[in-house]
Amino acid sequence: MLIHDDIFSWEGFGGQLRLGSGKCRLRVFDLRKGKGKGLDYLRPIIVIVSDIPESKMSVRSCAGHIATCITSQFSIDPSRMLYIEHYPEVIYGEKKKNLIPERYDAIEFTWHEEKALKLKWRTLKSPLRDLINNLMEDLSR
Repeated sequence: MLIHDDIFSWEGFGGQLRLGSGKCRLRVFDLRKGKGKGLDYLRPIIVIVSDIPESKMSVRSCAGHIATCITSQFSIDPSRMLYIEHYPEVIYGEKKKNLIPERYDAIEFTWHEEKALKLKWRTLKSPLRDLINNLMEDLSR
């Protein structure tokens, strides 16, 4: 079940300079809340972030900071969260013949003192990718 779908802003570092601050599209799903009883998930909270054009920073460059802010603001246990970056399909070039396919990357963090550190990216594969695709498709209906 979708529990949050909105633009998320995070504060940067450096006081008044606000270095590293930005915005992204944030969707938070809680698989424990949904239609009837189903599977139990090790990580029932799914966080999906996507870049938005008006942001000064990309979600990839600030992933650890964004994950830290999200777990704090939404009271999410990091060990129960799956953090995913979503990159939509891009068609470009002359005559729009070139395509970069849609992609989902999961990020694993090492957590220390409630901060996300030591990031490791991996491309989502089936069946987890299928679950995420289904969640995203349900949003567009």
